Amino acid sequence: MMDKAALRALPSVDRVLGAPSCAPVLRRFGRSEATAAIRAELAAIRATPAATSLPDADAIAARASAALEARHRSGLRPLFNLTGTVLHTNLGRAILAEAAVEAATAAMRDAVALEFDLATGKRGERDDHLRALLCELTGAEDATVVNNNAAAVLIALNTLGEGRQAVVSRGELIEIGGAFRMPDIMARAGVRLVEIGTTNRTHPRDYRAALGPEVGLLLKVHTSNYRIEGFTAEVGGAALAAIAREAGVPLLNDLGSGTLTDLSHHGLQREPTVREAVEEGADLVTFSGDKLLGGPQAGFIVGRRELIGAINRNPMKRALRVDKIRLAALEATLKLYRDPDRLAERLPTLGLLARRAPEIEAQARRLLDAVEQALPADIAVEAVPCRSQIGSGALPLDTLPSFALRFTAPRGRDLEAFVAALRALPRPVIGRLRDGALLLDLRCLTDEAAFLDNLAALASGHGIV
Repeated sequence: MMDKAALRALPSVDRVLGAPSCAPVLRRFGRSEATAAIRAELAAIRATPAATSLPDADAIAARASAALEARHRSGLRPLFNLTGTVLHTNLGRAILAEAAVEAATAAMRDAVALEFDLATGKRGERDDHLRALLCELTGAEDATVVNNNAAAVLIALNTLGEGRQAVVSRGELIEIGGAFRMPDIMARAGVRLVEIGTTNRTHPRDYRAALGPEVGLLLKVHTSNYRIEGFTAEVGGAALAAIAREAGVPLLNDLGSGTLTDLSHHGLQREPTVREAVEEGADLVTFSGDKLLGGPQAGFIVGRRELIGAINRNPMKRALRVDKIRLAALEATLKLYRDPDRLAERLPTLGLLARRAPEIEAQARRLLDAVEQALPADIAVEAVPCRSQIGSGALPLDTLPSFALRFTAPRGRDLEAFVAALRALPRPVIGRLRDGALLLDLRCLTDEAAFLDNLAALASGHGIV
């Protein structure tokens, strides 16, 4: 502990608050927080052994300011996703289009006609802002929206089959991220699971054999996050819709990620579109808004008008509805699909997925020298080919050729300190470790100048151990 003479030499809280250097701290954080931070810094100094020199009022104000900046820094601040996973669940999935950002911002700033019909002056429905668009883009009779696709499946199952049986192939009883399992969500929805077929083969006769008076619906689940290959068989959507019609029960087709466009036009593996699922005869189709569709988190349900009406009357609907900000962003995102020729230019998710490897390689080689100059002396970097993935359970086998910056450390030293330093940058940089090296896949890097400016903090020792 400091001796009494040293303690008396420390500036008082009032003196620090009155220092000219503290004025910006007061303006930024207010007197109450600034005072508390200064007191905390003085207490920390008093608790340390005596030093040859003590900080003056300006130095204490600077330390308090730094502590307050760290306290106020958002955990949701922007970062560079260089993991090679475009739709990274842990990093927020889809980056919104500028049109969606502008629409959401406008909805935040002012009152909007969320549930008000401007034509009649009477109460409206919030789903009306998306209903016509979704029907136009999918060919469905009606549509509704909830806060994510898990919620869409939950409310659809509950509405169609509470207290009754739901028939589904064993090969489609998926588990997705966060230990979300289809059997669990079915139980929560109040339906009784009837498994048919085997893991790798399910036939039409299996569905027909399971039909009976207790069956409330047939469920088809698109296995978007895994593939079973080899000796396999499944019943397609059209054939299953015919079986459902024969039995007089609805067919719910959960597409999971879902897409409104043919991805093969952009060099990606083809996925069934929502319109195709509707045309095959599914009574209801559920899909996500924040995955391949490229919008904010949402779950869409499209299909027969009377079934959508029943879902909207379900008391769960209010608990699962979306707010004005997401509705505005979703509307703007869906409108982009009216112009398919420019979709990849205007929808970030599709643009990033469609980037070609030669373009990314050129970027890697362009950045190499500048990145090398910003590195600690014992870290080496090279440009190497790699494979990106789509992420969020979409197209699990369809990796994309890409290019990365590969960082290595001398033998006997791991890269943990360097990786931590990248995470500690003003704008964190997140890559992936593989075979003892750090890869920064450049597929999702769109602002080279900002990346290099951010990386320059490494040269000043920012976060380096």
